[in-house]
Amino acid sequence: MVYTAESDPLCYPGTTVLRNKLGLQNQDDLDEAELALFLIRADEEFPYGRLDYPHYMALHHHLFQDVYEWAGQPRTIRIGKSGNWFCYPEYIDKQMKAAFAFLERLNFLMDMLPPEFASNAAHILAEVNAIHPFREGNGRTQLAFLYLLTDNAGLPFGAEELVRERVLDAMIQSFDGNERPLADLIMDIISSTQ
Repeated sequence: MVYTAESDPLCYPGTTVLRNKLGLQNQDDLDEAELALFLIRADEEFPYGRLDYPHYMALHHHLFQDVYEWAGQPRTIRIGKSGNWFCYPEYIDKQMKAAFAFLERLNFLMDMLPPEFASNAAHILAEVNAIHPFREGNGRTQLAFLYLLTDNAGLPFGAEELVRERVLDAMIQSFDGNERPLADLIMDIISSTQ
């Protein structure tokens, strides 16, 4: 789905295609290359960190460093999807700090029973999704961060539960204030026996 955006200096003139290190100016070509390079980086060891805001930014940089010069940097323009606007860029830093302060107060979801972990992880992901700190790659970074949270908590991560339509629906519903589908998805992910 294409983002709604203000005039975007990160796009090639006259297009909605993001400027990229590969020089690709066709959206389909960029999507294909971006996915391939993302998958390579996703198979590598993720950057070490404290599961805090700087770690989150470093994770995005790791995943998208081969495609975008601005990987790991917050966006500077207003964007939205389906008529809903994400956090305005002038508030991203403050809102991200608040979301990660909340996560730290919860001891990074350590020592929680699975339902409590799922509920709190859903809330954190819903908050970060509503902030949408990056121009592109937000959802993939959120799921990579969820993996780090589950790993840190000693829980399994059933990637087979990540069915695109279910993930998108859960994220959309969380944006509208209903975090239950996202919590249910996370519960299925951490209850996986595979």
